[in-house]
Amino acid sequence: MTTNVTLRKPRPTDGHAVNRLIALCPPLDTNSTYCNLLQCSHFADTSVCAELNGALVGFVSGYRLPAQPDTLFIWQVAVGEAARGQGLARTMVDHLIQRPAEASLRWLHTTITNDNDASWALFRRIAAAHDTDITHSVGFEEKLHFDGRHATEMLVQVGPFQN
Repeated sequence: MTTNVTLRKPRPTDGHAVNRLIALCPPLDTNSTYCNLLQCSHFADTSVCAELNGALVGFVSGYRLPAQPDTLFIWQVAVGEAARGQGLARTMVDHLIQRPAEASLRWLHTTITNDNDASWALFRRIAAAHDTDITHSVGFEEKLHFDGRHATEMLVQVGPFQN
């Protein structure tokens, strides 16, 4: 199936479709359509859309950390139900890190809750495929950062990548 998927940079007109896709991908946190519009415009160079027969079936949002320009923070990875289980999430992340603009990339960062097995597996597969390390520590703590309303997010670091 992933051979029929087209990967491309997001466009501002994708914001609403991204918002709908993320809403269908629990446990991902939903954002406002405006936030997704900004991801599709301001962060298009570090994000990717996946289309199948003209429909959005996948989205990865990311951005370079301002204080660590060799680090790409992956904000969300969403894969629609019709495209799950076929390696699309890893294909999209690999597509991102192989873009010429990412030649100086040394690290991937993301945050994952302890119970999100799919995300843990994805980033472990990415680390293994690139023959690099994966480590984690507390990123945002449930009580301190989320007032007890969201599970602790572990900061996951993959790298260093060889340029």
